[in-house]
Amino acid sequence: MLGFSSHFVVAQKGEIESQTYEIVKEKSIEFAPANRVFDKVQPIQGETGKKKVAYEIIDPQINISSPKLTPAVGASSDENSRKDEPDVLNNYVKLGGGNYGRFLGEAFVGGRPSEDLAFTTQLKHLSAANGPVDGKNSANAGTNFKVGGKYIRSKYKVEAGIDYDRKNYYFYGYKPQPEGVEVDRDTIRQTINQFGANLSFENTDASVLVDYSVKTSLSTLRDRYSASELDWGTKLTASVPISETFFALLEADAFVSQRVDQFTYNRNLFRVKPTFKYVTDVFSVSAGVNAVNETDNQLDINKTKAFPAVNLDVSPFTGLHIFAGWNGDIVRNTLKSMLSENQWLGPNVLIVNTEKSAEYSAGVKGETSSGLNYEGKVAYTAYRNFYNFNNSLVDTSRFSIIYDNGKTKVLTISAQAGYNYNDLFKTSLKVNFFDYAVDNVEDAWHRPDLTLNWFNALSISKKLFVTADFYMLRGIKAKNFQTGVVTKLPVIADLNVKIDYLLTRNFSAFVALNNVLGKQYQRYQYYPQQGLNFIGGLSFSF
Repeated sequence: MLGFSSHFVVAQKGEIESQTYEIVKEKSIEFAPANRVFDKVQPIQGETGKKKVAYEIIDPQINISSPKLTPAVGASSDENSRKDEPDVLNNYVKLGGGNYGRFLGEAFVGGRPSEDLAFTTQLKHLSAANGPVDGKNSANAGTNFKVGGKYIRSKYKVEAGIDYDRKNYYFYGYKPQPEGVEVDRDTIRQTINQFGANLSFENTDASVLVDYSVKTSLSTLRDRYSASELDWGTKLTASVPISETFFALLEADAFVSQRVDQFTYNRNLFRVKPTFKYVTDVFSVSAGVNAVNETDNQLDINKTKAFPAVNLDVSPFTGLHIFAGWNGDIVRNTLKSMLSENQWLGPNVLIVNTEKSAEYSAGVKGETSSGLNYEGKVAYTAYRNFYNFNNSLVDTSRFSIIYDNGKTKVLTISAQAGYNYNDLFKTSLKVNFFDYAVDNVEDAWHRPDLTLNWFNALSISKKLFVTADFYMLRGIKAKNFQTGVVTKLPVIADLNVKIDYLLTRNFSAFVALNNVLGKQYQRYQYYPQQGLNFIGGLSFSF
């Protein structure tokens, strides 16, 4: 949820303490190129040679996720420079280790058999033999395998990929045991296996009147306690120019899923969003309707709702944008998405979608010729079935999902700024403030009211690259429903430093110092994180 990124920044992926610290931070601001389907309808560019605003604030998601604190490994220099299409020395093998019995093994191989075809394959394993509580009882391990490919022709592009992800960890948030009493590790173990496949088709022929893309993906999930989920989603985007300044846009989604736990839930969601957009040199405005139908056979849900989709962007002069919006939607929740936020969920948790009844937002963003980017935004959002996590009444080491079936109102104030100096030094700062007004629940458990992320990257030489990341979260509250005690968790402050050094053309060394401040903070109650930890190793590029 928190994080900032500006062209070339550091990121974290995956679960706390079980994944790799990579270039680009999960839940952070992303800068992927826009789909071609929208290229034709962007505001007219400014003067040639002027740099565009390089980033934008992503609306704070309803799933204000647990920030991926205390990353586990530093990425090597070869990975920093890897492109989407493989080139010389983009393949690598990486080995590393660190305290807490950590082991890292990773391999990446890409190829380009022809000008039209490119593929990548990646295998990664990261494990820790011990953790912050009772040694092996808080160990963890993660294995991920990915294969992807692109086939690009003059008139169309096809992309496909498959991935497999396995996580093994333990519910170590149990009550302290009397001396001499050992916890049966088999009773607190969790294993999650996920498999996914995706396929997309996009036209790249600029002479075609209708611009479109189709993407479909299938994923499966199964845990150690007989819970499973099958999810299939397809998305269509299309654009039709009516004139040089007026466009018709269409977005359509279809999600079909089945979740099996204590009961079998067949859950579907269908969305269609037609809009019209008008563009001039000074402003652009779009207006439409977002119609969504959702069903759930076990919860007896079958409803269709329409929401506004209105956005305005005004650019009084080059380098400055003033924007506003009025939008609504159904936020789709799945077992997979919930576990990605909080892996400590207990069995048979209730999962329903969240209705974003209306969001009113406004802000400003811009840049200066000196390399400074900035953006600020204020949003006021009304939700139904707004969710949060808290320790379960039956077992405080497992978490339940608590929904507010009334109207929850959230005020979000976001600000960020970034500065780049000739790609030698990059710094960025992002702050989010949240104010929750819940209705039929006691509080917004385990949600921070303030988050801060400060990122810095320094290229000392062509061989030495240093990054530093600082996180802070404040205002997290939790309740023990067995005792009725409400606890305000201490402020989370996490500093991470990563160093990459190119030894030779083929070999590089990396080391990451995580949680340098040594705080065993708790993002979720009764789950302290590791203190100061490190991992280092070597990478061979070929």
